[in-house]
Amino acid sequence: MHDSHSTPARLTATATTKLPRLPLLALGLVYILAGLFFRDPWKTDDVAGLATMLTALEDGWHAWLLPKIGNMAYAQNGPLITWVGAFCIWLFSPLFELFTTPLEATLLASRLPNLLWFGIITGSVWYGTYLLGRRPEPQPLALPFGGEPTVRDYGRMIADAALLLILATVGIIWRLHETSEVPALIAFQALAFYAVARMLDHPLSGAITLGIALGAAFLTRGWIGSLPIILAVPCLFIPRSALWPAKHWLIISAVLAIVLGLLWWIPAKNFSTYWIHNWWLWNLTSFGMPQYQAVLGVLRDLPWFLWPTWPFALLAIWRWRTWLFAPHIWIPLMFLLWPFIIMLFLADAFEPEYSLMAVPAAVLAAFALPTLRRGVVNSLDWFAVMCFSLACATVWLGWIALQAGWPEQISHNIARQTRGYEAFISWSAVAMALLGTLAWIAIVRWRLHTKPAALWRGTVLSACGIVLTWLLLVTLWLPALDYVRSYREVSSHLTQALHTHQRPGECVRGLSLGTGQRASFLVFNDLRFSYSAECTLVLQQTSPDAVQAGLADFAPNSVVLWEGKRGADRREMFRLLRLDSR
Repeated sequence: MHDSHSTPARLTATATTKLPRLPLLALGLVYILAGLFFRDPWKTDDVAGLATMLTALEDGWHAWLLPKIGNMAYAQNGPLITWVGAFCIWLFSPLFELFTTPLEATLLASRLPNLLWFGIITGSVWYGTYLLGRRPEPQPLALPFGGEPTVRDYGRMIADAALLLILATVGIIWRLHETSEVPALIAFQALAFYAVARMLDHPLSGAITLGIALGAAFLTRGWIGSLPIILAVPCLFIPRSALWPAKHWLIISAVLAIVLGLLWWIPAKNFSTYWIHNWWLWNLTSFGMPQYQAVLGVLRDLPWFLWPTWPFALLAIWRWRTWLFAPHIWIPLMFLLWPFIIMLFLADAFEPEYSLMAVPAAVLAAFALPTLRRGVVNSLDWFAVMCFSLACATVWLGWIALQAGWPEQISHNIARQTRGYEAFISWSAVAMALLGTLAWIAIVRWRLHTKPAALWRGTVLSACGIVLTWLLLVTLWLPALDYVRSYREVSSHLTQALHTHQRPGECVRGLSLGTGQRASFLVFNDLRFSYSAECTLVLQQTSPDAVQAGLADFAPNSVVLWEGKRGADRREMFRLLRLDSR
């Protein structure tokens, strides 16, 4: 084993001063609660997940087994988020209906699972990193006259830093507030990371947890969700790894994961070979040989999605390069590397796939912190202060321009994106935004005046900065965001048009209707669209340019009964047509 003098970590006991638990808990609650409730579902993943839950409740057990959006088979994911979300709606929406409308009660209940997923993510990241941080390999250099941190304090400091860094990760904050597969996918990957760390000292409980995490990842997003974990695990149990003695416990993990998958797969296959065929087709066609443009897209998007953790993750790999096979580097490295490799072979990799890199990047970044010099840490502190202060000022300035029309150029640019929106002020939202801003000023003042020695200070600034920016966006800007991204209004207008024009027993067929649009019309007004060619009413999704050029004409004798679109959308519109039934 390596000589302890080769460790790159240099730390004193004062740098591992305990971070108070109450502020950490408050920060986590603000993070997940802000923007989770009291907003409309937005297309596509957010509203599609909710639509599968509602369809399951309305259509019975077969829609629980095989996720659907109304009449459309939604064979892109597994059924797990549908199960959990539908159960929460069934259990809690009657309670919420005592205080609000049935639709709002459903929206509130559907987002309760996000609290569960967030709890699994934060708990797994903290405890998994703590288990790695208290091992002998990552301990800092022993000082000649003492004063180095205790093993417990050092592990807790690293775990706190990893938790704050996952909160500070820019790309996942929006996604963790969706009723989609993404929060669950991150949760089960974080659980798999914790399980592997647990197997270092408690192989049985770790193996059971790993099997559950792997099976749940498969039930959440099929092979795309589970393959990165499946490929990472064998690489973790190589002979040079500290996990090698626990390798035989993986049999329990494998059996448990397979059983969980088959408990759904067998009845699903027996009930609908069509749905399962589409599910297999979607999984298989998602993979292919790497394409130049797709790889460039991944390399372009990942740096902003994983900001600010990825530079520190790379730095950790470099600084601990002589300890590469030590568990605190090798375990998060494999969980980081395999999602990236899988992404290169995906035809359309985007944020759901990027999100699998967030947890291991945060853990690796945390182990880079003890290797940094004090001057570098101070510079990063000031960068966080300036960056997020500027971001918050920008959000406030944009809101003032939206409300007051000044500065004129900014107001003009915002008006182009929110055409038709009538600005109004919600004083309760403004009060919350002001409280958040004052809290940020207090944190900056604390950093200026107390000059804390604790190594977690920079991660606190980054996490608080991103949470404040998010809080301002979902308080000051939520009505405008709902206007731009929600289908509530156009769905209501379509429902009125159908009440006027639809004859008794007449079905409506969807033409070129996207998944997000189908899901939105189902969620807001319970509208379902048939695939039958016998339908004489057709809802067509097209664009104003296509209509103007005559490219949207569907049938020579069709009559346009209604046209509508979202107020700010210049590229999408809907037409309700009646076909000549002769």
